[in-house]
Amino acid sequence: MSKYPHSLTLPTEVMQLRAKRDQEVVRAASIGIKLRLMIIAFEVVGVVLIQSSALFLDVLATALDVVSSLFLIFCVKLAQRPPDQDHPFGHGRYEPLGGLLLGILFIVTGGIMCANQVLTVIQETPHHFIHPLGWLFPAVTVILLESSYHYIRATAKREKSPALMADAMHYRIDSLNSLLATVALASGAYWPVWGGLTDQIGAFCIALLMMVMGVYATRENMRQLMDHIPDPEFFTLVNQAALKVPGIQGTEKIRIQQYGPDAHVDIDIEVDPELSVDEAHRLSQQVRLEIQKEWPAVRDVTVHIEPYYANDH
Repeated sequence: MSKYPHSLTLPTEVMQLRAKRDQEVVRAASIGIKLRLMIIAFEVVGVVLIQSSALFLDVLATALDVVSSLFLIFCVKLAQRPPDQDHPFGHGRYEPLGGLLLGILFIVTGGIMCANQVLTVIQETPHHFIHPLGWLFPAVTVILLESSYHYIRATAKREKSPALMADAMHYRIDSLNSLLATVALASGAYWPVWGGLTDQIGAFCIALLMMVMGVYATRENMRQLMDHIPDPEFFTLVNQAALKVPGIQGTEKIRIQQYGPDAHVDIDIEVDPELSVDEAHRLSQQVRLEIQKEWPAVRDVTVHIEPYYANDH
């Protein structure tokens, strides 16, 4: 060969798919912010009218999700920045780092609210009138949030976006919060004598659920930050992509780091032992390209060449 072969360049559609993924995350978060602001305004009216602790906690949980969505958009923008001299693997960890901080915020806020509700009940059993139609406020919210959950979840599955799936789960948690508020207010309306107590119990359950969501978010984002092994489907995807390249006779070790919008793959491929270094290099470039085409989230692939022997497996 007369000159060193240049690296194969990614097709334009791969970069377009990466950009589309980020756009979908931002779009979903933006829709969530608008919807939740409408819900907050609607439920604040209910809080003023019926003075419900459960409904107030539901409003607070929704407001925290607005903060969460704004922070998610900020982290997505940071994670989009390309690799540089100080960050050769990119800035994708901004997303799980942001998710970790938000998870801690939910745990702390939920814990404070849980303690507040317990102290309120211990100090004096609350007795206040629960409006018989007060449960309609959170009930309407349940319908809106659950509908949004199914829409965004379907989009996340179609785009294979874990970030969108996580945002969809926020809608499901919010709808459960509103469902708890609905049950608490409906119970209070049915048993007026215990209305105040059921309201406080509903508020406690919402705060507890907020803590559970925080623990879940903290755990999931910590897994990415600590390079926890990703789902098996990604290893299958990488292996099948590598074997598509003519001349690749097998694969050995496959290691994957996945965080935020980025993934990095380290793979050993097996080729004919008599292959020239030049040809082996060409195959490694084709493997890298094929993996990135099949999985656009992969920012880089490190390929190790191994000789293939049929009786060595």
